[in-house]
Amino acid sequence: MAHTFTRLLYHIVYSTKDRIPLMKGDWDTRMHAYLGGIVRNLKGTAIQVGGVADHVHLFVQLPPTITISETINKLKSNSSRWINEQPDFKDKFAWQEGYAAFSVSDNRYDETVKYIENQESHHAERGFVDELKEFLKHNNMPFHESDLL
Repeated sequence: MAHTFTRLLYHIVYSTKDRIPLMKGDWDTRMHAYLGGIVRNLKGTAIQVGGVADHVHLFVQLPPTITISETINKLKSNSSRWINEQPDFKDKFAWQEGYAAFSVSDNRYDETVKYIENQESHHAERGFVDELKEFLKHNNMPFHESDLL
């Protein structure tokens, strides 16, 4: 075969350091747009980016030339630097150390987009840790409660 064909879809979730709700006002929208730009610079596609004040969700298609850990590193380091350089951002911003990443099949494409679009209403009912536990359990990923602190 002369060409390489991939469709690597990921749902990525990570929080602000200590889950402090720093992306308030229009900062969430600005951060989501910036994260999408980073994905595009990595030659990926930012299908949907969203979240609430203390965490983000990214639904992305990545090229096979970059690992998920490299992608997360670029997303976190570049976006932290960017927001901390903004003169109208008054807090000290940082991301939590870990992340969760899940592969997504095409039959869950639309569902994943809608899930990320509806983060505000979704989190009116439950917090980030409960959401993450559900994702981990649903994907048969073992964890300890201490892993979620």
